[in-house]
Amino acid sequence: MSDMVEVVIDSIRVSLMSQQRIVILREVGADRYLPIWIGVYEAESITIALQEVEVARPLTHDLLKNIFNQLNAQVVRVEVIALQDDTFYGNIVAEVNGRSLNIDSRPSDALALAVRTHVPIMVSSSVMDSAGIIPEEDMQEEEAEADEHLDEIEDGEERLSIFEDFLEKLDLENTDDEDDEEEQD
Repeated sequence: MSDMVEVVIDSIRVSLMSQQRIVILREVGADRYLPIWIGVYEAESITIALQEVEVARPLTHDLLKNIFNQLNAQVVRVEVIALQDDTFYGNIVAEVNGRSLNIDSRPSDALALAVRTHVPIMVSSSVMDSAGIIPEEDMQEEEAEADEHLDEIEDGEERLSIFEDFLEKLDLENTDDEDDEEEQD
């Protein structure tokens, strides 16, 4: 587990373009974030648990928690263990009768369970390294791109200054007089 970093759920966002949900995981003790696209129902399930909303009947992830409890299994942690072909892979680590189990899971389902069982959420270091985002670095990259764009605009303005000089030297008042003279002829 030494190649894992602990994260917490920072927020759940809605993409304005596609209305899809994104869960944002934040690395504990750092400003690195991991965005993961999730389904609408999983997003609602996570949000309900985070906000501690009481529901009349158990939702799917509540049912899963109840099954673990009835089987005397303890959820130890949930993990995001891999990223392959733009798909994240999750894992639920549970203990039953002193035996450790690794249960394959979608990260969204594992996160919904983690919120309900109050267990750590871990992410593989390799996943964080490849898909994690550090906002300040991203902003610096955007600022560098904006500076390049400004340089291009300034270069274009220098080229346009030739035309400005030409337009300033035009005597537009005299051209009206000349047009009047031509019309009289």
